[in-house]
Amino acid sequence: MTEATLKQKTITGFFWSFIDSFANQILIFIIGIILARLLTPKEFGLIGMIAIFISVSESFINSGFSQALIRKKACTDNDLSTVFFFNIIAGIFFFAILFFGAPTISTFFNEPQLKVLVRVLGTVLIIDALTIIQRTILTRRIDFKLQTKISVISIFFSGIVGISMAFMGFGVWSLVAKTLSQRGMNSLLLWLLNKWHPVLIFSKKSFRELFSFGSKLLASGLLDTIYRNIYYLVIGKYFSAQELGYYTRADQFKNLPSANVNGIISRVSYPVLSQLQDDPVKLKAGYKKLIKNTMFIAFVMMAGMAAVSEPMVITLIGEKWRPSIIYLQLLCFVGAMYPLHALNLNMLNVRGRSDLFLNLEIIKKILAIPTIIIGIIWGIKIMILGMWLNSIIAYYLNSFYSGRLIKYPMKEQVIDILPGFLLALLMGISVFLSGRFLHADYFVKLIVQVILGILMVLGIGELFKFQPYLELRGIVLTKTFKKNNVRQ
Repeated sequence: MTEATLKQKTITGFFWSFIDSFANQILIFIIGIILARLLTPKEFGLIGMIAIFISVSESFINSGFSQALIRKKACTDNDLSTVFFFNIIAGIFFFAILFFGAPTISTFFNEPQLKVLVRVLGTVLIIDALTIIQRTILTRRIDFKLQTKISVISIFFSGIVGISMAFMGFGVWSLVAKTLSQRGMNSLLLWLLNKWHPVLIFSKKSFRELFSFGSKLLASGLLDTIYRNIYYLVIGKYFSAQELGYYTRADQFKNLPSANVNGIISRVSYPVLSQLQDDPVKLKAGYKKLIKNTMFIAFVMMAGMAAVSEPMVITLIGEKWRPSIIYLQLLCFVGAMYPLHALNLNMLNVRGRSDLFLNLEIIKKILAIPTIIIGIIWGIKIMILGMWLNSIIAYYLNSFYSGRLIKYPMKEQVIDILPGFLLALLMGISVFLSGRFLHADYFVKLIVQVILGILMVLGIGELFKFQPYLELRGIVLTKTFKKNNVRQ
C-alpha cells in the first residue's frame, strides 16, 4: 500500500469511525434517556451487577486473537477459520459457566432476580462469539463505513424493542431485550453483508502463532476489563442496586464523549500504525499527530460535559437522577485520560511488545487495589478521586515505555497536548461559571452553556490558529465538500 493510499484510508477510516462512534453513542444516549425516564435506578443497577461477568467472559472468548489478526501482515482463511471456531467453543463454554453460576451470583449480591437475568443475558456471549471475526476482517481493511451502517441499524432496532417493552411495564427485562436484540441484529447483518464464510479447518500451527501474541493481550485485557468493571461489583455489593444505578448512569453519560474518542482512536490507529511499524520516522510522526489531535478533542468534550452536567442530567432524565451529577463531574476527569492510555498501549502492540503491555497492566491493576479499599470505606466519591490519581500514574508508566520504543517520551507528549488542555480548561471554567450566574430554568441554561462552549472553542481555535483544531476542521470540510460534490 502506497503512502498516499494509506493516508487516504486513514482519513476515511477516522471519518467513518467517528461517524460510527458518534452515531452509536448519540442513539444509545437518546435511548438511555428515554429508558431512564421510564425505569428506576435500581433496574439499571441490576444490569450493572451483571456487567463484570459478561465483560470478563467476552475477554476470554476474544483471547487477543482480534489484535493478533489485525497486526499480522498476511492472514489466510486458515487463520480466520481457526480463530472463528475457537471463539464459538469459548462462547459456549463461558455461557455454560454463567448459566450454572447464576445462583451464586444472585446470592453474592443478595438479589434473587439476578439468577434468571444472568442466564438469559448470558446468551449474548454466543452471539458475540459468532461476530468477532466478521468485525475483525472489516477492521483489517480499515472499512468502518459498513460497520457504521450495521451498528446504527442494530442500535436503532434494539432501542425500539427496549423502549416498547419499558412502556409496557417489563421493567428490567426491557434492558435485557435491548442488549440481546442489538447484538443479535449486529451479528446477523455482519454475516449477510460481509460475505466471509469459514472453512471447516482448525490449524494448530496458526493457533499457536496467533496465541503467542494474543495470549498476553488476553491477560492484559482481562485485567483491564476486571479493573473497569470492579467498581460496579464493589458498589453493588457494599452499597445498593439504586446507588449502582446512579453510578452507571453517570458512567454512561461520561462514555458519550469518552467512548467515542477512545473507540475511534483504538480501532483506527492500531491497523494504521501497524502498517508503519517498519518505518520509525513515519511511525513517530503519525503517532505524534494522533496524540495532539485526539487529546484536544478529548479534553474539550470532557471539560464541556463536566461544566454542563447539572442542567444536562436534570433536563434529560429528571430530578430522580440528581445524585448521579457529582459522580459524572468526577468521572469526566477520569474519562479525559482514556484516549491517551489507548494510544500509548496501542504503540506497544504495534511494536510487538504484548509482553510489556501485560507487565504494565499487572502493575497498574495492583496499584488500583488501595482505591477499591478506600471506596468501600469512605464512599464512591473518594473512590472516583482515587481512580483519577491511578489514571495519572498509569499514564506515566504507559508513556515511559511506549515513548522509549519510538523516542517520544512523556515530557514531549505533555508539551504537545498542553495547549489543548489549557484551551479546554478555559472553556470548561467559563461555561461552568456562566451557569452559576445565569438565572433560568435548566433547559435554557443547558442550551446557553453548550452554545457558549462551542463558540469559545471555535473562536480560540481560529484566533490562535491552533493546529489540532485546524487539522480537524480541514478533515471535516474536505469530507463534507466531497460528499456534496458526489451528490451534485
